[in-house]
Amino acid sequence: MTGRKRTVALAGLFGVGLASLVAGAAWAQEFVDLPHSGQMDLHHPATPVMERLVSLHTGLLWVISLITLFVLGLMLYAMVRFRASRSPTPSTTTHNTLIEVAWTVVPIIILVGIAIPSFRLLYYMDRTKEAGLTLKVTAHQWYWTYEYPDLQLEPIDSYMIKEDEWKKFSDEEKHIRPRLLAVDNPVVVPTGVNVRVLVTSTDVMHAWTVPAFGIKQDAIIGRINETWFNVTKAGLYYGQCSQICGKDHAYMPIAVRAVTKEEFDKWVASKKAANAGSPGSLTDSRPATPAR
Repeated sequence: MTGRKRTVALAGLFGVGLASLVAGAAWAQEFVDLPHSGQMDLHHPATPVMERLVSLHTGLLWVISLITLFVLGLMLYAMVRFRASRSPTPSTTTHNTLIEVAWTVVPIIILVGIAIPSFRLLYYMDRTKEAGLTLKVTAHQWYWTYEYPDLQLEPIDSYMIKEDEWKKFSDEEKHIRPRLLAVDNPVVVPTGVNVRVLVTSTDVMHAWTVPAFGIKQDAIIGRINETWFNVTKAGLYYGQCSQICGKDHAYMPIAVRAVTKEEFDKWVASKKAANAGSPGSLTDSRPATPAR
């Protein structure tokens, strides 16, 4: 090999390596909501709903911890103070009006104190009056279909990536798109926008669940359930069907890609251009069986 050819070959290898590094950096820079080894806390909140859920969870954890410590203290006190060696003659006291009133009223006050923020949060996460985008989610055995009624886009079917296809991914991509969670068509939504989500089913009962969004909405045939979210950070978020729906229940993951409003507008424009260039594309071309 001549010197010039060797130089060209080395330059080509360097270019390929540089492209791979850039691609890997692009994958690494994207925020991906995934559980990690040793994790004990909840998912990182990606919506105002999840932030409030985490706040309520933390508050209740303090409440039940204090109650547990209080009860433990009473038990230890009773075991030490009234042990057989110290109190050989058991007490014959059977009623104490003050104590009975206290252990009835105090739990009621605690439960009411828990109920008020709980109901307030339930109403908050139920639906939004100021939706900037509507997303319709239809569950099937065993995949999801996403529609954008406001944008008049063609429905998008989302299947789990087959095992043999997933194995072809690079190591970086496998980290970003894990086995049994990676899908062929993630649903795309803009950040900073209230997204109204309408959930239904065409067969059995499913549940559209994205932990980082604080969403778990049942999908029921013949019924449309509503919820909403507002993603505060761009990235890739995963979820799964969390209602046992048949033999392939474990193979219908959810992937949501949150992008900036500008990127979302570009994505919508590209989808419309693709739909306009493929006549007859609105016909149902879904496969008869789910991809695994």
